[in-house]
Amino acid sequence: MSGTLLLFMLAFAVSLDSFSTGLTYGLRKMGMPLRSIVIISVCSAGSLLAAMSIGSSAENFLSEGAADRIGGLILIAIGAFVLLQFFTSRKDTVVDEEKILFNFEIESIGLVINILKRPMAADFDRSGTITGVEAIMLGLALSLDAFGAGIGAALLGYSPLLLAFSVMMMSIVFLSAGLRIGKSCAHMGWVKKVSFLPGVLLILIGVLRF
Repeated sequence: MSGTLLLFMLAFAVSLDSFSTGLTYGLRKMGMPLRSIVIISVCSAGSLLAAMSIGSSAENFLSEGAADRIGGLILIAIGAFVLLQFFTSRKDTVVDEEKILFNFEIESIGLVINILKRPMAADFDRSGTITGVEAIMLGLALSLDAFGAGIGAALLGYSPLLLAFSVMMMSIVFLSAGLRIGKSCAHMGWVKKVSFLPGVLLILIGVLRF
């Protein structure tokens, strides 16, 4: 399988969470202007670039074979974690239960920012529209998988700019498509059905490059 095809598969896997998120908002009839979609997508691309810079630095201290093996293992580990999340989340009975991934506090202005796993929780002001800071926080939450995958991708020798650009464009497409499809769907089943795909693809790419 060609390196270019694997690169686009990786971009697809990293970006697919955006579809699930857009679908969730669409099902709730929430709004997300194009500017917010672009902000979220840029966050994912920026996180990927930062991670690939770290991975490229580490690559200088590793042989080509070792870098490939470690990069493949990282993708496999992230894919396994995504699958674990998928199967454990099926046990949740409350759709809007909030799970905090991490939080930090800026004491000087008393601002506490929580980055949440549940997409609906990003609507801090309950306005029904994701804008401004809400889009940035959601973008950071969605970029966590991209950061981990970026380190593995750098060790595997993928082009940082091409991969980041692909992730940004796919995120825009997937978010927009998810919003549109969600508004015409009546059930949440779609979200559960697509949520496992990124994990499977990441494991597949890791195995093929390992």
